[in-house]
Formats: sequence, C-alpha cells, structure tokens
Amino acid sequence: MITALAASQAYAAAQKSLGIEDGPGMVGSQPPQQGGFGDILKSAITDAVSASKTAERTMAAQVAGKAELVDVVTAISAAEASLETVMAVRDQVINAYQEIMRMPI
Repeated sequence: MITALAASQAYAAAQKSLGIEDGPGMVGSQPPQQGGFGDILKSAITDAVSASKTAERTMAAQVAGKAELVDVVTAISAAEASLETVMAVRDQVINAYQEIMRMPI
C-alpha cells in the first residue's frame, strides 16, 4: 500500500529527475525541461530497476558479511516503494485509457 510519505517521496524524485529543485511557485523554481510523460515514465522505471539492483547487491553484501541488516531492509523498502510507485502510475494510466474509451464520440 502506498502511504502519503511514499507518494511525496516519489513526487520529489520525479521533480528531481526533471531538474526542478523547488516546488512550483517557490523562489528558484525552474521550468521543466523539454520532454514529456514518456520521459518521466522512463525515468521512474529506470529508478525502480536501479533500486532493485541496489537492493540485490546489498543483500549479497550482507550474506558475505560486509553489510548490516539495517542497510538491507532500507534498500529493500526503497526498491518496494519505487516499484509501488511505478505500479500506481501504470494503474492510473490504464484507468485513464479506459475512461477515454468509454467517452461518447
């Protein structure tokens, strides 16, 4: 289940990947770079895969005795949060597509 904290972290990560450091309307905010929804989605999926690989490396290091269990749990929860974010976006895209298909012409 996605919590409010996980959603806000995902939103902050998406802003950071677009190069926006501050929220909209804040001093120092930059306009989004050229690119669209596809670029944001690609970035989110890349981040999810990266988090998953990091979690796997941390688990292997813990098995070898080179990492703490807390690090493993943190890496796994980060990977889980990014995967849940990607799944939530996917569900919203599917719902939007279905809604568009139900619209009368």
